[in-house]
Order: sequence, then structure tokens, then C-alpha cells
Amino acid sequence: MIRAALARYRWSALAFILLVAAGVALSVALVSQERALRSGSARAADRFDLIVAAPGSRTDSLLSTVFLRPGSTQLLGPAFSAGLLNDTRGSFVSPLAFGDSHRGLPVVGVTAALVEHLSGGLAEGRGFSSRTEAVVGSASRLKVGERFRPAHGVHHNGEAHGGNDDLDAHEVEIAVVGRMKPTGSPWDRAILVPVELVWGMHHLPAGHAPDSTQLGPPFDEAFTPGIPAAVVRTANLAEAYKLRRAYTGRESMAFFPAEALIQLYAVLGDIRQLMSLLAVVTQALVLLSIIASVFILFRLLTPQFVTLRALGAPRRFVFVVAWGFTAALMLAGIAVGLMGGYALSFGISWWLAKATGVSLQPALGVQEIVMASVLLVVGLTLAVLPAWRLQRLSLAGALKDY
Repeated sequence: MIRAALARYRWSALAFILLVAAGVALSVALVSQERALRSGSARAADRFDLIVAAPGSRTDSLLSTVFLRPGSTQLLGPAFSAGLLNDTRGSFVSPLAFGDSHRGLPVVGVTAALVEHLSGGLAEGRGFSSRTEAVVGSASRLKVGERFRPAHGVHHNGEAHGGNDDLDAHEVEIAVVGRMKPTGSPWDRAILVPVELVWGMHHLPAGHAPDSTQLGPPFDEAFTPGIPAAVVRTANLAEAYKLRRAYTGRESMAFFPAEALIQLYAVLGDIRQLMSLLAVVTQALVLLSIIASVFILFRLLTPQFVTLRALGAPRRFVFVVAWGFTAALMLAGIAVGLMGGYALSFGISWWLAKATGVSLQPALGVQEIVMASVLLVVGLTLAVLPAWRLQRLSLAGALKDY
């Protein structure tokens, strides 16, 4: 009986299923995507032990250093920068130099030690050994052996603000000599060059005597410019805390990326609460729509149920068939909603990963299953009302109407 009813009113049943699926998919996508953002951003920052930057917003520094988002940051003093970069208490200290790009890809000045640390060994080629060589991230369009000229400023999709790459390009030509392994972070799209090259292209002291070709530490204090930030690699947590204390003061701030991520998570949490409230309202409207839809469907099915009653079917049989009809639609709608929400979360993750460079891996969790289960229980409970009303109809009155 249920199968026959579903077949006869398949288009109405399909609309009912899609209505339920839409409410479930929205809630599932919201919750799973928020969790994917948390885990993805944590993985992206995992290899950055300690960040030292000029006093200011830790969130801004995190976004510019870990997530390579353009921003206006203050510089550490030249003398302070030289002392920081030559500090031997950590495993290594790498400066970060921003301000250039190539066809939308950020060009970042670093030391070879940071390249090796972020990548854990290269996937192709070798590390840079001269100032005109570069190592690209795993997602970069540049190939090993290719040459390019970096451009000043941040260029999106090959278009510069107020010009094009050729007009703003530096004179120096750089050869790509290596490719990093995937890191799951925006650094997969970055172009890493010796920091001395970035300083030199911007007419700053290159960290060493003018006639020197040296790369990396030790840096000459007399020729070291101010830097926006540095990444400090430590051997253990105790050492990291000591350096964090040492570089937190008037001239600089030192912080663990997790500290700034907590602030971002707090913002995400507020947004999540708002979106969760909207999802709850949406689900409430869906449930109300379900009730209205069920009454409409049962109105269509009333002649069949009246016929069953006239043939001698017990009231309990009519109740079970009516309720089972709704249960089948609810189960189908929630199943489609779970799959649709999962697919929607993947689509959002793909879009966010393309926009930010952070690798996101959405997955269905216990919270989404519980949410769908609660909606199912509530929906099946509400379905009792029209089923009960249908089996309580007066047979004489129903036969007169139909």
C-alpha cells in the first residue's frame, strides 16, 4: 500500500523529500564546514613554532605570516632584527619578506632552512643556492627550470592594482630550481626566494656586505634592514616558551600561532552560533512545512484509505499505512539531505581552498548524525497527528464526501 501510494503520487512525494533534504543539507554543511575550517587552519599553522613580529595584532601577524594574506604591518628595528636573526637559541630563525608577486602568486623572501622545514624535503629539484633562484610551492603553476620576473605589489589573477605585471616587474630574472611537497597551507602557492633577493630588489641592505654572495645567517648588523616578522623553530616546547618570553616586550611580540587561532575560532564560534540559529529556524519552518505537506498528501490519499475502511480494514492498519507513508518520505529526505549536505560541504571547501590555499577536509561527524536523527524523531512524531486524524474519520461521513 505504501509503495503504491508513493508510485501514484511520486511528484508530490519527491517535492516532500526535497523539502526535508534542503533543511538537513543546510545544517550538515554548516556544522561540517566549521569543523573543517578549524582543523584545516590548525594544520596550516602546525609547522610554525613561534612567530616574532612588531607589537600589534597577533591575528594580523598570523594572517600575513602563516596564511600569506596581504596587510600593513610595522617593521622590527634593524638592530633588533639582526639580533633576532642571529639568535642561536632556536634551531633556526628565518625572516619573512613580502611585497612581491608573480601572476597572483606571492613571492616571499626566506632562508633555506625554512624551505626545508616547511616541505620536509623537496618533491622535485633542489633548494636555492644563489640569489636568483627560487623554490615554488606544490600548487604553483611554475615548473622547475622555468624563469620569471617578479612584480612589485600583490597581483590577483595576473592583474596588478593599477597596472600589469610587465609595468611593475623587477629587472631581475629568477630561475625555479625546486618544488616543495604539499603542506596543506597557502605556502603551497607561494614562490620562495632568498630573503637577500627581496631586500635587494627593494633597494635595502641585503643582510651582508655589498660584495658578499652569502645566503642566510649570520647576518651583518650593519647591513640588515627591519623585517615584518620572523619564524623561529625550536627544539622543544620549553625552549619555545623561553624565546616567547625573551621576545615579548616593547620592541616586539612573540606568540604561538595557536594563540591567534583561538581568537579566530572565537569569531568563527560567534558566526557558527548565528548560523546554527538560522539553521534551527530553517528546520522549524521545514517541520511546519512537513506537517502541512503531510495533511495535503493525506487529503489526496483519503479516498484510498476510505476504500480500505469500507472493505473492512482495521483502524490500526489504516493508521500504520498512513504513518508508514510519512516515515518513508522522512527517511528518504533525511538520507538525501545528509548526502547533499556532505556534497555541499565539499563544494564550499573546494571554493575556500581555492580562495585561501588552506586544505580543507570535510567529514560527517557525530553532531550531524545526531542532528539528523533528532529531526527524524520529531518528524515521525509529528506524522502521528495526521495519521491519527485519518484513521479516526467517520466512515459514513467520508463515504458521503467521496
